[in-house]
Amino acid sequence: MRKILTLLMTAVLITTCLAGCSPNGNNSVGNNPVESNPVESNPVEGKKVAYIMYMSSSPIFELWSESFIKTAEALGMEADTFFCEDSDEEWKNRILQCAKADYDGLLVSHGGVDYSWEFLTDVLKEYPNLKIATFDTSFRDENGETKTIDGVVQLFQRDTELAAAPVDEILAMYPDKTAKNEPVNILQVQEENYIIAFDRRQVGYQVYETEGRIKTLERMAPEDHLNPVSSMQETAESIFGKYNDGEIDAIWCCYDAYARGVYKALMELGSDIPMVSVDICDEDIQLMAEGKNWKTCATTNWALNGEFACRVLALEMAGQYDDIKAASCYYEDPGMWMEIPSAVVTQEQVMSGQNITVKNLSDVAEDAYTDRSFMPSCDWMDSVLKD
Repeated sequence: MRKILTLLMTAVLITTCLAGCSPNGNNSVGNNPVESNPVESNPVEGKKVAYIMYMSSSPIFELWSESFIKTAEALGMEADTFFCEDSDEEWKNRILQCAKADYDGLLVSHGGVDYSWEFLTDVLKEYPNLKIATFDTSFRDENGETKTIDGVVQLFQRDTELAAAPVDEILAMYPDKTAKNEPVNILQVQEENYIIAFDRRQVGYQVYETEGRIKTLERMAPEDHLNPVSSMQETAESIFGKYNDGEIDAIWCCYDAYARGVYKALMELGSDIPMVSVDICDEDIQLMAEGKNWKTCATTNWALNGEFACRVLALEMAGQYDDIKAASCYYEDPGMWMEIPSAVVTQEQVMSGQNITVKNLSDVAEDAYTDRSFMPSCDWMDSVLKD
């Protein structure tokens, strides 16, 4: 009887050892057990990571932070978050402080286009064991040429798509104008040369200008980035007074914090001008659900975006770049580049349910909002995150 039990236990151990995680995230047992990969334990357990954000805290970045930390802790890592209050020097100093404090991985967000490539290259030369992934951070040299950094994955939202979807919603509001090939008059909330995401969104927006489908009456942006909502409200109220009724067909907002300021200005003035935006949070949903001016937004799922970034950073730390490249949102050109797909959330959707928030938005939003299929993974990561 003991001999039979011993044989059974041996068989179980052999079977378990054949279920490893291959470099491309697939089992590779094959027909020869001797050549198969052994089971991989969690290679990032006990590591220390941080999310370092250039901008001030906001609801969407809090969602990002919570998602990042939750995923890191599920993977057995220690995680911290630092907001840098729109300070280039604070962003750089925080990265250096974390590198000196022996953090194993950093997710750094919204670094300036004029210094990020050179600065992060120098950091990694000094701390070669550190792994870095970036979000909304473009790499260019002093001549404006696009660059990459070996081992650093750049993450973005699909910003041109995020910009275009709300414009399409505006055009749908004015079928008579579009049928006559008349441009729709838009007041644009946009800030140039501030963060790379806004510049990328301008590309998606500008296509419609070039085609003559829209006409931008004016651009406006907040003066105080530390108080974007109140500052945007003041700016919007002063600009709205320059136009007569009917001159503005709609307002397009590049960022939801700015959109909240615009909405408050519209309410203060009793205006019925429709507005659309990019990004989402609970307060946005509440304002859209009032059934007034805020008609739609294009967004990614900020409650999942931090998980996505943490997965990428963890795979970097594990040296599993093939699993990163295998993801559907990976771009070979320029390389080490990934983009998060977007979804559209409409006023009708948020008004169709009760007490809708980002936590239950999936109940009414399109399936694209909760899609996770684009996220990179492998067997050990799937196993840990499903526990």
